[in-house]
Amino acid sequence: MSRLILFNKPFGVICQFSPDDKHPCLAEYISIKKIYPAGRLDHDSEGLLLLTDDGALQNKITHPKNKMAKSYWAQLDNEITDKAIQQLTAGVELKDGLTRPAIVKRIDEPEQLWQREPPIRVRKNIPTSWIELTIKEGRNRQVRRMTAAVGFPTLRLIRCKIGEWELGKLKPGEYRETSV
Repeated sequence: MSRLILFNKPFGVICQFSPDDKHPCLAEYISIKKIYPAGRLDHDSEGLLLLTDDGALQNKITHPKNKMAKSYWAQLDNEITDKAIQQLTAGVELKDGLTRPAIVKRIDEPEQLWQREPPIRVRKNIPTSWIELTIKEGRNRQVRRMTAAVGFPTLRLIRCKIGEWELGKLKPGEYRETSV
């Protein structure tokens, strides 16, 4: 039987089990042996990380040919415009080529959101806005690069869903095992 762990990766944690001099690692939160991350999140991103002991499942989740949807909540610098949402929806030209079209919608700040440590920078005269963005590819820092390319840099990024698996009510540093 395959094991699948849903983990809410806190800000600043790296997606590996071996320690790093600068950042906490997965081993500080998960003591289950012989499981491995199915994909990754940058240390400055938060949210859903899947871990498994099943190589075929890991491949299904991470291989680009499978185009598994990944959804993110992004807090953006300033109020995003309809034009920027249309650009994200159509695909954005980045240095490594045009992104696939994304599914994008404006959202209120997610209800189950936790305080981030350290908090994002706040500027008195510039508001922030939230979007939910779903992509089916996974280039390096893709969501951050996409929102910056349309003029709305990401201040906070939280992955909330991968395929059928959702973050749900997991708090940062918590995990739960689910059936596959």
